Order: sequence, then structure tokens, then C-alpha cells
Amino acid sequence: MPGMTLHPTPSEPRNAGWLRLAGAGLAAGTVGLIVLLAPWQHSEPEATSQTTAQNTAQTTTPQADTQAAATDALPPPSPQPLPQAIPRPVVLHGKPAVPAADLAYEAQGRDRFPQADDNPVHRVTDTPVSTFSADVDTASYGVMRAALMDGVLPVPDAIRPEELINYFSYGYPAPAKDAAPFATRLSIAPTPWNKDTRLLRIGLKTALPERGAMPPARLVFLIDTSGSMDAPDKLPLLKNAFRLLLTTLKPKDTVAIVAYAGSAGTVLEPTPATEGARILEALERLHAGGSTAGGEGLRQAYALAEAGRTDGSVSRVILATDGDFNVGFTDVADLTAFVERQRASGVTLSVLGFGQGNYNDALMQALAQNGNGNAAYIDSLTEARKVLVEEVGATLFTVASDVKLQVEFNPAEVKDYRLIGYETRALRQEDFSNDKVDAGDIGAGHTVTALYEFTPAGVTGGLSEPLRYQGTPPAAPATSPGELAFLRIRYKTPGESDSKLIEQPVTQAMAVESFEAADADFRFATAVAAFGDILKGGRFTGDYRLEDVAALARSAKGEDSAGHRAAFIGLVELARTARPLAPLPQ
Repeated sequence: MPGMTLHPTPSEPRNAGWLRLAGAGLAAGTVGLIVLLAPWQHSEPEATSQTTAQNTAQTTTPQADTQAAATDALPPPSPQPLPQAIPRPVVLHGKPAVPAADLAYEAQGRDRFPQADDNPVHRVTDTPVSTFSADVDTASYGVMRAALMDGVLPVPDAIRPEELINYFSYGYPAPAKDAAPFATRLSIAPTPWNKDTRLLRIGLKTALPERGAMPPARLVFLIDTSGSMDAPDKLPLLKNAFRLLLTTLKPKDTVAIVAYAGSAGTVLEPTPATEGARILEALERLHAGGSTAGGEGLRQAYALAEAGRTDGSVSRVILATDGDFNVGFTDVADLTAFVERQRASGVTLSVLGFGQGNYNDALMQALAQNGNGNAAYIDSLTEARKVLVEEVGATLFTVASDVKLQVEFNPAEVKDYRLIGYETRALRQEDFSNDKVDAGDIGAGHTVTALYEFTPAGVTGGLSEPLRYQGTPPAAPATSPGELAFLRIRYKTPGESDSKLIEQPVTQAMAVESFEAADADFRFATAVAAFGDILKGGRFTGDYRLEDVAALARSAKGEDSAGHRAAFIGLVELARTARPLAPLPQ
């Protein structure tokens, strides 16, 4: 498992929650007002047959009850005004952005991220095969955006390039009916930041069935109500996010709620989605306070999800937390082993991260990757809508399990290569054919993109320096003229144990002569990849600048009906003035 980095605390902390969520209200109208009022507009708990379980989930000690009651008795706090010296904020992604020079940024000292070095450059003569797991997580993009909205650059370990690229949907062709669950698109174009290299794009897209054709969903909301969630961008935002999800559910779907603080308890037994008022009432009873028994919460949520499974349905635990587990069952290795064992039950996992300052991204990734799950970071109501409304099929319904990709490069055509991102998803070559090795799942309507940068054979420059004593690469087989590489994909139909194999050659016919001739999706994904590399220090993009990224993204924005690509361009502009944690090209 990759290491973990604990980053030092900056010296100028601030409470950015109100600022971020106030901006969300500008984009979400009256819903944003609900987010702002949520911290002090709690409904009083009502007596029910589950009173004991609810009290267990909400508090840990009589002292915690007294503190919660005292908090409820306080008058509503006033949002902090912007300092007079700061110009009028610019609204971006539903949140205001303020020039970094005038902004004291929020402390990130306790945020934890998995540590993984950039993928190395491989010589094809030494390492012709590259193997990795599919990744549909987008949490890294949300963390990056939250940092830039606070006027600071994200720490390099927070950047996972594939999650930035896969945050966006691309117009790849959908699979034919009764075919494999996803279609594949391969393309090659010159690299905009290196005249000696080329980019290979691998694109996958799954079909999105009609809403009525989706199986019944048995959902268990596992909600962190510990004291660390007592912030405007945590529990109040979490509640509003789940309100949005409820609007997408079908009559045959059910919802249960497990909450945890110092201990865990069932707040709501499985309830039909048609009883929305009852579900919302249970959500409103939740208050933040106490320590964090996240491990026990996981146990109870999985038990409830497994007990509610029926033939033809899907059971999923949706964990919403900042990841600050600190009581009882807390060791990352133990938690990872637990969700690994639960894979056999057929219950899947979605992880939604909230807040800054003590966000444990390393734990979130470990749970999502080992629990047949996906991970997103919710920093605004706009993002909650994207994950839980616009992409609800991809978030909740798996159509291909244990998806592995393997690319074998032809040494007669390719000198060296590097895979952009997927560092935490790397697999050994022998893992590809081993159906016991777990890999990522792809949901309904998902697109997955992977980019390789490679140097054609015979090019003096490129990604690596020439070797003095290297021999002539072997000739390409006569049966495969013009083949640059060969792509293999393995996947399982959900519920099955044996994988299926898809194979496709990568040929010169898939290449375009100029980067400008590549399709808009290719060019936009390239802009995002370049942005990720620059945020990590610019090791591979060299003199390619943020202004180049912004110009490229603008030229490839395309239709962008949801506005996500336009918002990305705004983030690139913010990065040019953000407070750096390390020097970046400007």
C-alpha cells in the first residue's frame, strides 16, 4: 500500500466553510440558504421506537448531550464578513474566489494523502508491458478545487492525474446492445508540450440504461456525526447532499441510516424511498458531537445492507465522512481488510469526503479501492448534484467489475513510454490474468480515460536519454505491420467470478498528424493532464505554462452543457495567482 504524507500546518488558518458555502448559495438559489442555516436549525428529536439507537448514534456521554443542548440554545452565528481590502469575489463553481495575495488560507496541516511517486519512464526493451486497474474516482479533483478556491495550491500528493481527467465525461461511443458492457476508443496525437513524443488515449464508455430498467437499490447511508463534522462544509452540507440523492430514487428503492460518533447506531431501518418525509426527518435529527467510531459504523452498515439484499437488487453503503476515525476500530490496515472481506457479500461502497483541516484522503482511498467502491469529494452543493444527481447511475450501479487494462508496446515502433496517473492503481503483469486480484469497477454511464505519453522508435530525444550500448530493437512481426501496441482489457460481469477478455491492436491508422487535428475530447483531456503535472511540479510538461493549459482548454471546451469544463478553465486561472507551496511555471 502506498505511503502517507502528513503535511505541515500553514501559519494563517481561517474558517473557509462559510465563505465556500455562501458562494454555493449563489449557484443553488434558496437551497444555498438551507446550507447556511443548517448548522443552527436542527429539529428536536421526537420519541420513536428507535429512541435508544438514535441517542447512541448522536452522542457518546451525558456531557456530550449537555454540550449539544447548549449549542442548540445559542443564537444563530453571523457569517464572517470579507475584509474591506479584498475585492468583490468572483463566483466560480458556485463558490467565491478571492485573489490569493489578500487571502489567509485554511490550514491543511492535518489533511492526509496517500504518497505515490510519479510513474517512471519505461524503455520498451526493458519493460514492454504496462498493467493497471481502472479508476473512476474523482475525489482528487474536488480536493484540488477546494484548495484553489481558498487561494492556495493543493499539496502535490493530493493530485492524482487520472482522477482529474476522469472527473469529466467524454463523448465516446456507447457499446452496442448485447455487446460488452463498455466500448473502447483509441486515438494517437502529437504531444503539445514535447515535440518528440506522442499521446495515446484509451477511452472506455459504458451504457446508461433507462431509469426504470435499473435494479432496485438498497442503500445504507453511513453518516459521521462526530465532533469533527461540526462545520458548515461538513454535516450540514452532507444532509443537503443526501436530500438531492433522495430526489433520484425509484419507488422500489429503500434507504436506511446508520450514524456514528463515539459509538454507532441505526437511526432509520430500511425505508421505502416513497416515504421521503420520514427519511428527511431522520436526517434532520442528526447532530455533530463526540469522537469517531467509524469502524463500528462500517460493521453495522454492512450488516444492515447485507440483511436487506434481495434477488435482482443492488446493495450499497454510502459512507459520508471527513475520515477522522479515532475510536475503537481505527487502523487503516484493519479497516481495509474488513471491506475486502465484505466484497464477497456483494455489498458495494461509495465514499463521500467532506471538509478540510483533518480530511483523511488516504483512508478514503483505501476503503474505496478495496471495497469495490468509488470515491468523491463534496465541497459544494453543486458538486453534490453532479455526483448524486447527474451521475447517479455511475455512482450507484456497477456494470463491469474488476476492470484491468494492459498495454504491450512494440519495441520496433515505440522507444519508451509513461502512464499518466494511476500510480495507486498499478498492477503487476501477472495480476492481469489472475481473477483473484481485485481491480476497479465501472458504473452505468461512466467514461474512463487513460493517457500514455510515448516516444516513437528512432527518435533521438523524447522521454529518456539514448543509451550508449543499446542494441537495435527487434523487428516488428510480419503479421502486425504498423502496430504500435496491443491493448488487453479484462472485466467481470457483476456477481460472476470469471473474467472476460477484450483485445485490440493500437495502430498507426489511429494517429493524426497534428495535435490540432485531434478531437475536442482528446485535447481537453490533454489540458487536464498537463494541469495535473504542473500542480505536481511540472516534471514532464517542462516549459508548458498555466496560460497554455487555459488556452488549450478553451479551444477544446465543446458543448459543455453542465458548465464543468468552463469551471475547470476558471480553476486554471486561479492557479496562476494562488499562493504556492512550491514554485510553479506561470
